[in-house]
Amino acid sequence: MKLKIYLILFLSGSFIRLFADDTYTNPVLAVDVPDPTVIHAADGYFYVIATNSYLPPVYKSKDLVNWSFVRRAFTPTGRPSWESDGGIWAPDINYINGKYVLYYSMSVWNGIQTCGIGIAVAGEPEGPYTDWGKLFRSNEIGVTNSIDPNYYEENGKKYLIWGSYGGGIWIIELNDDGLSLKEGSEKIQIAGTNFEGTYIHKKGEYYYLFASTGTCCDGVNSNYRLVVGRSTSLTGTYLNKAGQKMSDNKYSLVIVSNTQFKGTGHCSEIVVDDAGDDWILYHAYQASNPEVGRVLLLSRIKWDEAGWPYVDNHTPALSAPKPVFKDPDSQQIIDIISSEDNQTVFYSQADRKIRYNGWDGSPGSLSIYSTQGEQICLFRNTKAEEWDVSYLKQGIYIVKIHKKDKFITKKIVIF
Repeated sequence: MKLKIYLILFLSGSFIRLFADDTYTNPVLAVDVPDPTVIHAADGYFYVIATNSYLPPVYKSKDLVNWSFVRRAFTPTGRPSWESDGGIWAPDINYINGKYVLYYSMSVWNGIQTCGIGIAVAGEPEGPYTDWGKLFRSNEIGVTNSIDPNYYEENGKKYLIWGSYGGGIWIIELNDDGLSLKEGSEKIQIAGTNFEGTYIHKKGEYYYLFASTGTCCDGVNSNYRLVVGRSTSLTGTYLNKAGQKMSDNKYSLVIVSNTQFKGTGHCSEIVVDDAGDDWILYHAYQASNPEVGRVLLLSRIKWDEAGWPYVDNHTPALSAPKPVFKDPDSQQIIDIISSEDNQTVFYSQADRKIRYNGWDGSPGSLSIYSTQGEQICLFRNTKAEEWDVSYLKQGIYIVKIHKKDKFITKKIVIF
């Protein structure tokens, strides 16, 4: 039977705009928020947590543009204290096994041997986070200047990437809970000693290692910049556009300073909006008001024909078209796809479940794929009518249902 497919989006009784003509202006948050990490939480909001010497701030947003302060990530009495007088730097927020896990650096200036990576856990993205203590110190793991953690997960395996100037960039496997090092795992160096603030992003066949280099913290004299290399393997070798190794401190530029913003670097995770565009947050000094500190900037990441990431003009835009996101506070029925015999597939953002009413007692299969065609999960011979997909990271996915001679394919956006 030939299937008819319909895509319907509702927002409080009216259709959602798929393309926005609104613009935003940088900075999107004009306060001191260095080294931002961002997550699109189950409630539909984005949460940013940033470096702070004492208590990292937490901000929330519906659209990556308009931000409001929520709280401090730790209470004063619950603040990590395992590094004497240490500041909490470069946090990295993740959702792992039903918990929000915050990896963080704890260090003092020039405390390159005793600084290290810690872990804290919360039930909500804004916290307050309960500190689990240090994962390791520099002098325990054998990597000088062990700061700037980045969590990466693939094929059920969990990894931590970390490192900074002088010590190099490293990767090591974690246990399934993400809260400790896997027994017997060996650290592997993946980039040289002139980078920090790293983040790995997978797109197509490549792993992209975003990093920062230069001086981060000298106001308008900062020459911090966001750079990248890529590899077909998670553990490298990472190369720049010229084929030179990041292990030799070579790189390709992504974002550099301009007359308005100085010291552009230490990016967040890439966020995909509802139009399928990629966005990234990072910090810089505003040249007209550097005493505020490192403010929050937003740029759209584009990809050239060879698959390399870039932003227009390689510098932050003062104003640009804003991302497209649905309002998380609105009642939603998202992406209804229907066939002629009234068999229907639903994806509801409200509870993050896929529902299908067409098994009729006979089994079939349901598969979920990335937009690059990688199969993420498969349910064979299933008669279930709903599937919880809250474990999927934010992004765009393809859902395929096969029942006898019928195929249904749909695209969903996961927040």
